[in-house]
Amino acid sequence: MITSLLKNFSIVLLFGACVSSSHSSKQEIPGKATDNVDLIQPVLDSNNSPQSLMDLPQTQYGGFVLKPGFYETEFKTYCLQPGTPDPRQGDAYLQEPITGYRKDILESVLLNSRSKQDIDQRNIQLLLWSVVSGSDFNSLSYAVQSDATKLLTPKQIYELKGGIVGTIKSVSYSAGIMNANKGMQELFSKGINSYETFEKLAVNKEQANIIKKGIKYDQWYKQNENYYVRYFPVSYKKVRIQVYVPDSLLDSDGKSNGEYVVFDPTGLQAVPAFTNAQRLGIGAPVIQIIREIIQVNKHPIPPKKLPQKKNPKEYV
Repeated sequence: MITSLLKNFSIVLLFGACVSSSHSSKQEIPGKATDNVDLIQPVLDSNNSPQSLMDLPQTQYGGFVLKPGFYETEFKTYCLQPGTPDPRQGDAYLQEPITGYRKDILESVLLNSRSKQDIDQRNIQLLLWSVVSGSDFNSLSYAVQSDATKLLTPKQIYELKGGIVGTIKSVSYSAGIMNANKGMQELFSKGINSYETFEKLAVNKEQANIIKKGIKYDQWYKQNENYYVRYFPVSYKKVRIQVYVPDSLLDSDGKSNGEYVVFDPTGLQAVPAFTNAQRLGIGAPVIQIIREIIQVNKHPIPPKKLPQKKNPKEYV
């Protein structure tokens, strides 16, 4: 009897240990975007060469209508957290929605940048730095202010000019990030025009610190629609995104549960999985080629339409 009880007790302990291990492995990776992480990684043949996402059809919003296969494309990215290290080779990244201070304005800039490929990436970055640091919009150069009107609505411009009171102090930041934000405000207020001066303050060139262990840099992240995504930052200015779509995901009509499966990273942010490196806002693809447009009924974050200019007094 005693032997039997000990045997059963050991089985219970073993089962409990397995459950605990399963839960802890999911908690290894921080952030909302990891809720659906599949630790059983897709197996790709070493000879598989990724196709370009740009070869796929796109929706009227600019998302990619997925088909089975292995894909890759580079996207422009933007520093959203001044004062943190530049990402380096081997840093693991994953995607999350934009959060925090003036996130709706950040989303609008990133989403609308897709259709404004003529705007200098540096001007978009300067605009984003001014937004996240809480700097005075009126201190921006004429060129950046002009480009801002192409990316934001009059109401949003009015808010950035101080028409709607908002405070960055309500956001919890580390001392380094707060110092960088204050430094940004000072540079803008002094009318500094050198992009390199802002970059030196915003992008820390020191090696990022590892704050989580046990996470692979090439970890695939399973999405709600059962395809996989992973991110490889080149620098704070560019990220290489890979997408894997299993053969069994779509039916003969190229749909899943009657809907097209659409991948659209623009307007999201890529965040470090185990270091304190930059948070990157994702903009337009580096190379813009439109093959085919497919009309879809649903889209998670449609681009903000820019209405005709109105009198700012209407927003008081």
